[in-house]
Amino acid sequence: MIVTKSTGLIRFYHATRYSLKGLKAAYRSEPAFRYETWAALAMLPFSFWIAQSGLQLGLLISTLLLVLIMELVNTAIEAIVDRAGTEFHALAGLAKDLGSAAVLFSLFITALVWGGIIYDNFLVG
Repeated sequence: MIVTKSTGLIRFYHATRYSLKGLKAAYRSEPAFRYETWAALAMLPFSFWIAQSGLQLGLLISTLLLVLIMELVNTAIEAIVDRAGTEFHALAGLAKDLGSAAVLFSLFITALVWGGIIYDNFLVG
């Protein structure tokens, strides 16, 4: 049996639906994703006030999105590991810990970028 994949606008439509379905699932099932979403939404208006150029604005907003992206990847890793089995396995634990570490590093990047831009724009200038 040959299965043909959608192309063009139909593929884009379906891909968008799947993406929105994933976002809804993450928001409903993952408290960390909800907290980070609300934090990003709270910080977004400040990015327009803090930034003094388009590049700075892009960096500030990109770091907020980076945290959400890493949380989605972490959630996907956890779902796959949990699907594979409920018994403890060192590699399963490692995979979950590494996903969590990726989220942590994205938070560090966000703090560094926001701190650096705030420092440059308000404390030095």
